[in-house]
Amino acid sequence: MVIEALMNPSLLGRLDNQMTSLDPQTQTHELRRQRLAILARASLDELQQTIDGHAPGLRYEFLRRPEPGMVMLRGRIGGTGDAFNLGEATVTRCAIRLSDGRTGTGYVLGRERRKSELVAVLDALLQPGQGVAGIDDTAVKAMQARQAHRRAQKAGLSGSTKVEFFTLVRGE
Repeated sequence: MVIEALMNPSLLGRLDNQMTSLDPQTQTHELRRQRLAILARASLDELQQTIDGHAPGLRYEFLRRPEPGMVMLRGRIGGTGDAFNLGEATVTRCAIRLSDGRTGTGYVLGRERRKSELVAVLDALLQPGQGVAGIDDTAVKAMQARQAHRRAQKAGLSGSTKVEFFTLVRGE
């Protein structure tokens, strides 16, 4: 449901309603997962501008420097059937700690070390804490809106090239 909601913004309202019935710890975990998914799809420039606008000159230490690795992608036959290994993908991960003790992690597809670092920094800034000024969800929601707009544009472009096939049945 979370992945569907991120791919289809119209489902976000339904997801919000479901989350109000969850316990606070589960809500926090799901909200963080949603934020990380949005941050991972954002461009490097968007991430950098968000940090520069909310926390210029921010200092942090690396718990795990950005490092690329591989993950196995799994699929299911028909979406619900038996699982199978689809293939491997390159993922870069990073973990940081702010001066106030909040930690953040960043996982991004590909080998963009700087992007995984910025995702980790924003993850830490989005968590409640004392000391370093945090940021609110408005920056993440703006990224999400831009991503939805880009998806809609791509869908419009690919929809104009859609070809519908039909078969004529010959009568006897």
